[in-house]
Amino acid sequence: MSPGDEPTSDLLTELEQYRRLFNNIPAEIGVFDPAGRFLFTTPSGIRDPAVRRWVLGKTHHDFCRERKYPMAIADRRQSVIEQCVAEKETVTFEEVWPDKRGRGRARNYVRTFSPVLDADGNVTHVLGYGQEITDLKRVEEELRLALAEVEALKEQLHAENLYLQEEIKTQHNFEEIVGRSAAMQSVLAAIATVAPTQANVVITGETGTGKELVARAVHALSPRKDKPLIKVNCASIPRELFESEFFGHVRGAFTGAVRDRVGRFQLADQGTLFLDEVGEIPLEMQSKLLRVIQEGEFERVGEERTRTVDVRLITATNRNLKQEVEAGRFRQDLYYRLNVFPVEVAPLRHRKDDIPLLASRHIEQVSRRLNRTVPALTTHDVRRLQAYEWPGNVRELQNVVERALITMRGPRLVFDLPHAGTRRAMNAGASNAESGDAEVAVIPEVEMRRQERDNVLRALEHTNWRVYGPDGAAALLGVKPTTLNSRIKKMGISATRDTGSSQ
Repeated sequence: MSPGDEPTSDLLTELEQYRRLFNNIPAEIGVFDPAGRFLFTTPSGIRDPAVRRWVLGKTHHDFCRERKYPMAIADRRQSVIEQCVAEKETVTFEEVWPDKRGRGRARNYVRTFSPVLDADGNVTHVLGYGQEITDLKRVEEELRLALAEVEALKEQLHAENLYLQEEIKTQHNFEEIVGRSAAMQSVLAAIATVAPTQANVVITGETGTGKELVARAVHALSPRKDKPLIKVNCASIPRELFESEFFGHVRGAFTGAVRDRVGRFQLADQGTLFLDEVGEIPLEMQSKLLRVIQEGEFERVGEERTRTVDVRLITATNRNLKQEVEAGRFRQDLYYRLNVFPVEVAPLRHRKDDIPLLASRHIEQVSRRLNRTVPALTTHDVRRLQAYEWPGNVRELQNVVERALITMRGPRLVFDLPHAGTRRAMNAGASNAESGDAEVAVIPEVEMRRQERDNVLRALEHTNWRVYGPDGAAALLGVKPTTLNSRIKKMGISATRDTGSSQ
């Protein structure tokens, strides 16, 4: 058709067909001049015919201002059109429209603006294309959450596998609890009674008596034995990290939370959670612990989703929890929840009959590890070991045995024990044998405390007042450094030099 000619009816019919075709396309299509003014839009873009007519010749800023849409949307579209015209390139971007009715259901779109060039390469029009992708974004978010859940499960399985590998390396069979004394036989009977049940267990006793071995035995004989036994040392957790340690956290929940982390309760699901030094849990954390015990529900730090777990709790402490309750440092309701079945492990000084068995077992194990011939334990050795009061209990006995094997130069073992306390106890035993009075051998409580204090002082002096580390007093005594620090403070021992740097 030549310029100036009137369009034929056939051409008009064809143009009308094209217009109907464009009007029925579900995508939003618009045509703009290089300045960004509307020249054409489909009903999918603007549904109201009056608005479609009104907007012709207007800019996106005019349209958003009139319709009370966010001006940021107009700014973004106008900027993209200017980019298309300047660079003569297609630009694609995502756009979010808020719900005007305030229902929080935002709509997501992907938009493409493409320049239309004439024969000389000049931009004559800009073609806009938009498609709603709200459902696609919802599916994408659900898929992201599902993948995150899969990653969390993979992390949990990996963590459980590490725990199970550690379990294999650790002696935890019932037979590993050595003892023939009446006190230890009572503990074994208690384990056999409570293990098959689902009851929570509190294990009490001094540091180093073997409370963790008892917890492992209870788990090994329980219906949960095929699931993990997860251990938490409450004394080693910083106060501000208890909630994250117990329940886990999501990425960004606090400074340093660079990724999601599974908590110990979730790791122990269907299994057993062993809380060592449970008396160290802060008071403000105890209410959250009570909730998960009662209802089996918790939330990770920084997450609103409520999770459920099925966990059996075994706790251990060297504190008197009843006194802690009376002092207001431990919740009474939590105490009764935990203290369903108490098991008390007697200190080594109250089960002297077990000392030869324990010493022989440790000698055999350490000799095998050091690749040495197992030396004999003489009657004199047994008497010396039984005469000592063992303030560090079994852990101290293990250290003394290992030190004797490492330093052994001849065929006999030489145990490095505090001589004054040992000699005093042996002399008391000799006097008792001569007099025939069985009560004389009993050491008064005041004397025992004095001996324990002297022993701690000797250990500190021997280690140059160093508490921590493999050469520290805590390792020498076979106790935890935190326990020794607490004991030093309780005994009123003060160093004549600055001990902070040595720690």
